[in-house]
Amino acid sequence: MITVLRNALMSLLLLTLITGVIYPLAVTGLGQLLFPQQANGSLIEREGKTLGSDLIGQSFASPKYFWGRPSATAPFANNSASSGGSNLAGSNPALTDVVTQRIKTLRDADPGNTTPVPVDLVTSSASGLDPEISPAAAAYQLARVARVRGIPATQVQALVEQASASRTFGLLGEPRVNVLKLNLLLDGKY
Repeated sequence: MITVLRNALMSLLLLTLITGVIYPLAVTGLGQLLFPQQANGSLIEREGKTLGSDLIGQSFASPKYFWGRPSATAPFANNSASSGGSNLAGSNPALTDVVTQRIKTLRDADPGNTTPVPVDLVTSSASGLDPEISPAAAAYQLARVARVRGIPATQVQALVEQASASRTFGLLGEPRVNVLKLNLLLDGKY
């Protein structure tokens, strides 16, 4: 019995050392060595100040900025410590009310825009932290941003293209526009 207990404890200690110390240190070390930007949160810094992350959405309310996908995190939008969706079913009246209010907000910010509102501008994602919008969502907002900033829409479109990414490896995901990068490009140029 003592031998079995000793072998069990030795196995526990060995596996704890391997899976709890050696493996995490190896993965962290390799991540820092091979992918330091990603391993440290893909932070965007300017002049020594951290402005955000490529991976976490941020809220923009001014009409001079592109707006990201709505966030359902609590207690505030884009709370990376509380990732999660709203879990409202398509048949839930509360979802209809939220979407209706978001459409009204978009229409109020750009009353002349009568094109259909892209779905990603009025619904939150499963994580509630999307840093990107669809090209259609960027196109929907382009005229408003250009008008408010007093610049030609063609120049704003060029910046949208700079902040855009295509499908990963040509087949994974969808084309997308990083909202923080785009707004930083706008602020940097105009």
